[in-house]
Amino acid sequence: MGKRLLATVLVLSVAAAVFSGCSGNKGDDKQIVLRLAETHPADYPTTKGDMEFARLVEERSNGRIKVEVYHSKQLGEEKAAIEQVQFGAIDLTRVSIAPLTEFVKELIALQLPYVYRNGDHMWKVLEGPIGEDMLKKVEAGKFVGLCYYDPGSRSFYNSKKEVKSVDDLKGMKIRVMESKMMIDMINALGASPTPMPYGEVYSAIQTGVIDGAENNWPSYDSSSHFEVAKYYTTDGHLRVPEILIMSKLVFDKLSSKDQKLIRQAAKDSVAVQKKLWADKEKESEAKVVAAGSKITRLDDAEIAKFQAKMEPLYKQYAEFADLMEKIKNTK
Repeated sequence: MGKRLLATVLVLSVAAAVFSGCSGNKGDDKQIVLRLAETHPADYPTTKGDMEFARLVEERSNGRIKVEVYHSKQLGEEKAAIEQVQFGAIDLTRVSIAPLTEFVKELIALQLPYVYRNGDHMWKVLEGPIGEDMLKKVEAGKFVGLCYYDPGSRSFYNSKKEVKSVDDLKGMKIRVMESKMMIDMINALGASPTPMPYGEVYSAIQTGVIDGAENNWPSYDSSSHFEVAKYYTTDGHLRVPEILIMSKLVFDKLSSKDQKLIRQAAKDSVAVQKKLWADKEKESEAKVVAAGSKITRLDDAEIAKFQAKMEPLYKQYAEFADLMEKIKNTK
């Protein structure tokens, strides 16, 4: 029996318990156990954000509502978790917004290359009217958007040479996620995109199948990619927000008081996750530098040259031009 099937059997076997605990009576006296699926390990900042959310829910409900965090892909990969949250077999999950674009196309605008000037700009967008509107829009997919978590910025790293300019990327074989937008981005930069599963990247770099990849500081560290690709360039091409979502089927069975409690606990967990992420970025950066990684820090003028290469990509997503302009103008 495959891992995905096992995960499905597990959650379906206990789904009835949640529905029996929430259905038919929206009173505030019932014990409720909610399951939250997380792909990252227990010590990762997003997982700790999940755990802070769970702590706040339990504390504020005086122990009546418990959120069990299943980290390390125990309930499946992100796509499988999203599907099960949709029909209520899993109650909540923390995922990247990328796979949710299947349900809400406008989310693409929140993850296009260089759409944010920096992390502060991203949070002003996410915590402002645009971000709130997007949380509401995910209800179209039978989800309840609770909050966003910090994803950090993604940059390029490789095993061949220091990348000081966009021209230095030309011809390089760069691993990307299996995403059309990501493939188009690498092509626009003049490199050669190579989609492959994340778990294969280390050996692919080591054996020369690819020259490099792209990711954030904690992933560059935790994956040990710094061991085989020591050149890291801080171009910050992507910030793909994380999102905490709940099954609308389950949420709607809760009392309005419990719904409010869960929404507020999610919002209040964000500050903790953001702090944990910032600390982890510094820790990971220090670790890889000590291990011998060569860090190339690009200035704003050079990053602007990378962004200029994205014009053809932006034209492909012209339907979101107005939304992108609103994001750009967010102060």
